[in-house]
Amino acid sequence: MTISELCAELNNWFERGVKSGTFEIRGGVLDVDFLLNGQYFRIVGSVFNDGVYTYPEDKLTDETFSGEIWAMAVPPDVISLLDRINDWVDKNGAAINSPYSSESFGGYSYTLTGQSDNSGSATSAGTTWQAKFRTELNKYRKV
Repeated sequence: MTISELCAELNNWFERGVKSGTFEIRGGVLDVDFLLNGQYFRIVGSVFNDGVYTYPEDKLTDETFSGEIWAMAVPPDVISLLDRINDWVDKNGAAINSPYSSESFGGYSYTLTGQSDNSGSATSAGTTWQAKFRTELNKYRKV
């Protein structure tokens, strides 16, 4: 998962200023004077480059576009959470979409995941990263 996907899930882009206008990406680099080295930024309105990057990103697709550049201030805890989510998904990828928390063969038995939905009632859906990290994600969620 990417920082862009996590921010979309949180509905929180941690924006610290938005510049609108016409921007040029040349040689894979967005040349602006309002971002700091290592700062996250979001491009909106581009044909090829919409998303979140770290300044100065040098792998963008060259273009001139009218849109917005969002300066971001992503807390280190969110980056750490993203790393932990990705580690969890890597380790649990096969089970993420399974409705079973356990299975056995021979005398065959199974156990459905006892995950709760937002209403508090049990569901049979498999555990997702969103469910696993719900409490931590909610700290940064914007409604």
